[in-house]
Amino acid sequence: MRTVTAAAIVQNDTPNRSVIFRIKQSMKYQRILLTTLLPLIGIACSGEPQVKSDAPTESTTLTQAAPPAAEESKVEVTFSGGHETDPQDRGRPVLLIASALGVSLQVFRDAFSSVTPSRSGPPSHDEARANKRILLNALGKYGVTNDQLDEVSNFYRYRPQDGELWKHSPAQAEAIITDGKVTEIILTDPGYGYSSPPKVTLPGFPKLAIDISLKFGADLKKNGGVTSIGLSATN
Repeated sequence: MRTVTAAAIVQNDTPNRSVIFRIKQSMKYQRILLTTLLPLIGIACSGEPQVKSDAPTESTTLTQAAPPAAEESKVEVTFSGGHETDPQDRGRPVLLIASALGVSLQVFRDAFSSVTPSRSGPPSHDEARANKRILLNALGKYGVTNDQLDEVSNFYRYRPQDGELWKHSPAQAEAIITDGKVTEIILTDPGYGYSSPPKVTLPGFPKLAIDISLKFGADLKKNGGVTSIGLSATN
């Protein structure tokens, strides 16, 4: 009779456990392989092409690119000239003087036609008084007072022979340029003392046409100022 010890049982059982472990591992790998291959085999057998959907899913966020911001800049406008006078007025800014006194051009011209200007420099005291009397007699009936005549005459008195010009202040404005095009002109200072529309230029835009209007009135620091400026419809 053969006697089997406990150690022999354990020793004989070890190979069996190893075999069982390898079998289990093999079955596990087969399941993984089948799980991976079966969907692919089904797609291949169906013969239907797979179409990739562009529709957004819950985890997809659609973002639309914002248009690029317009490039905007400001350029200073240049005013020049604007001090032309009618040849019959011989350099006197009659438009400004008449507007400040509140009379028409023709009324002032008629009144001044009787004045005898000094031909050898400033008039003497007697000549100035005589000329002033003539002007007051002609303009008084239109409401022009002695003080008003003095104020306006002194304000616009100048000596052209010395290269002077009557009191004035240049206008100022800025042009708004968007993407290389002038879109707007903003008046920042109307100036005063213009007897004719000044020339307006903008660096880089030599053919730009600009409309400008002047306003005349009794306020000496506003008389002959720019009242509006803008792009011409001919641009």
